[in-house]
Amino acid sequence: MTHQFPCLSQEQKKELSGIAQRIVAPGKGILAADESTGTMGKRFQNIKVENSEENRRSFRELLFSTDPSIANCVGGVILFHETLYQKSDSGKLFPQVIRDKGIVVGIKVDKGTAGLNGTDGETTTQGLDGLGERCAQYKKDGCDFAKWRSVLKISDGCPSALAIAENANGLARYASICQQNGLVPIVEPEILLDGDHDLQRCQYVTEKVLAAVYKALSDHHVYLEGTLLKPNMVTAGHSCTKKYTPQEVAMATVTALRRTVPASVPGICFLSGGQSEEEASINLSAINQVPLHRPWKLTFSYGRALQASALAAWQGKAANKAAAQEAFSSRAKINGLAAKGEYKPSSSSDKASMQSLYTASYVY
Repeated sequence: MTHQFPCLSQEQKKELSGIAQRIVAPGKGILAADESTGTMGKRFQNIKVENSEENRRSFRELLFSTDPSIANCVGGVILFHETLYQKSDSGKLFPQVIRDKGIVVGIKVDKGTAGLNGTDGETTTQGLDGLGERCAQYKKDGCDFAKWRSVLKISDGCPSALAIAENANGLARYASICQQNGLVPIVEPEILLDGDHDLQRCQYVTEKVLAAVYKALSDHHVYLEGTLLKPNMVTAGHSCTKKYTPQEVAMATVTALRRTVPASVPGICFLSGGQSEEEASINLSAINQVPLHRPWKLTFSYGRALQASALAAWQGKAANKAAAQEAFSSRAKINGLAAKGEYKPSSSSDKASMQSLYTASYVY
């Protein structure tokens, strides 16, 4: 029998659980604005805007300076390292702009993926070296939570036992290091949309992956009340010919989570994974209407599915700032309703919100 050694103090536990609960307060979710420089380049390419540091700052300034009422539906914002040290037009550091709205500041801490030799293109996530020091500095610089993305895929031989175990252990080690430094870890084991698998196959794989992740978190003595989960919704592969209803997606998703995620986890913040803005909102609302007991908050941590319409409205032009902010605010409010199971789609959804945001083998 393992002996229990002291891990976190009561004060540390109280701080971590308090932060996690603030982020997923009723009707609130997370804006994932932590895209790497390369990923922002791809987004800007679509609207023919140069991928310069100033343009990246301008677009994020537009998001963060949106009307303060945004805090009613956004509880946390995840930043990329560059963005953490940039300033608003008025000269205020972005973390302060976000905190002044009553929103919690988070930071992406992983260093991307590396291939696992002898597998069918599977990966593990890098960034554990020096993570403790980086977390301590980020805490000093105003962050209260962190994000680390592990990536798995579904194919004939994937995910392999090696990929599941390696990524689960990496997530657990990261979570433990974050908590020691006062950051709430968002645990993100993303199963990509790539493939032609059906809903049932995705549910099976999601259950196996999440079971391994929570076993690893237990082995590493991670305090679950001070964590958040960022999983994929259970959906069919992008190339699957059979189409499923939001209710079918919702039932499969909630069933998988009920079988694997302990009730002590305060919130589950879904990634959008290439769904269109509208699809991600409709599916989230359906998940919150499933007639099964759901002991955790079920909300959003969206990047593409919160920013696509805003990017399309902005087009890199200062004159379009207000229109882009309106598009962002409108989508955030829709997701706030969806997080309570209260979103009713209208027939007037614009083109940008209906557009698929899928990218094969998505790199963040």
